[in-house]
Amino acid sequence: MSLTIISLIGILIISYLLVVNFYPSFGGDVTKELQQQYSTSVNFKDGKFANKTGVPKDPSFSEILKISRKFFFEKVKNGRPKNDLNIQKIDSANVADYKDETRLIWYGHSSFLLQTDGKNILLDPMFGQVAAPLSFLGEKRFNKQMPLEIEKLPQIDAVVISHDHYDHLDYESIKKLKSKVEHYFVPLGVSVHLKAWGIPDNKITELDWWQETTYKDIQFVCTPSQHFSGRKMNNRQSTLWSSWVIKSKTNNLYFSGDSGYEKHFKVIGEKYGPFDFAMLECGQYNEMWSDIHMMPEETAQAGVDLQAKKIMPIHWAGFKLAMHSWTDPITRVSKKAKELNLPLIAPKIGEPIIVNDSTQVYQNWWKDL
Repeated sequence: MSLTIISLIGILIISYLLVVNFYPSFGGDVTKELQQQYSTSVNFKDGKFANKTGVPKDPSFSEILKISRKFFFEKVKNGRPKNDLNIQKIDSANVADYKDETRLIWYGHSSFLLQTDGKNILLDPMFGQVAAPLSFLGEKRFNKQMPLEIEKLPQIDAVVISHDHYDHLDYESIKKLKSKVEHYFVPLGVSVHLKAWGIPDNKITELDWWQETTYKDIQFVCTPSQHFSGRKMNNRQSTLWSSWVIKSKTNNLYFSGDSGYEKHFKVIGEKYGPFDFAMLECGQYNEMWSDIHMMPEETAQAGVDLQAKKIMPIHWAGFKLAMHSWTDPITRVSKKAKELNLPLIAPKIGEPIIVNDSTQVYQNWWKDL
């Protein structure tokens, strides 16, 4: 019996190693040389990146089993829309020729096309159907269609990545975008994945928290978040996670990436705010992991901390990655934002968002879906 168990474990380990090495979607690995470079970062300790607050703590085996049982075997009421979400398509010529005031096109979850000062910028461009390294490992996203397919996008001045999780950094999307993108901005370590996928080193800028750079008159600031990283079983925390400040001549924007609620929002607001528009994580949360994903009420408070003129909840309406109903994020954050007298918008996927337009009206499109 013992020999059988050992043999099975050995087969599983060998199978995992073969899959990880065969499929490029798993990305690259941080080398010892890179770890030596990153050791100068205050966020790098004992060979890994870490949050200031000491979270997340590694779950015990029993906790992993508990979470797995809930996620895979407990049915969530209204966990997905009844049907695939209808999205608003946008004309490729409209995008290519756009030179007007700052606008965003939401692709669902945390992906955006930002057009500002004549520049095209993609934020966490995850356009794949499954947030996993292999297609059979995850549920399909809520929207089969995209507002504008990658093939029809114009040249992209910059891609901004918040961290290396599969619902934010997608191999197939990066591969399809490769010929269109001029430059990539990523937190420390994330470049190893891009390089593994054929992106030249001179097209990538890696930043630590609080580091700033300017590209084509757009300022990019890598700012803190409270999250974690990893694309394999053995490389958790090997790359850094972040939020981003993106400042053009006309607008000051904030993109949260993924984060638990902490004091960094207030610090960012004091240092770089006020913000004309803040895209804030609101979805895939649970009390069991609230240190790395905000609850909706905290999302609204983060908007206040950031001194945001208006906020948009993101990280919802894309994938089922937690045990709440798919509309719970927007329902709860809308209620809290109203209590805080904080303007909130919730556009349909693909609906153009004009940042400075305070008259734009958005429908409660998710009702009864």
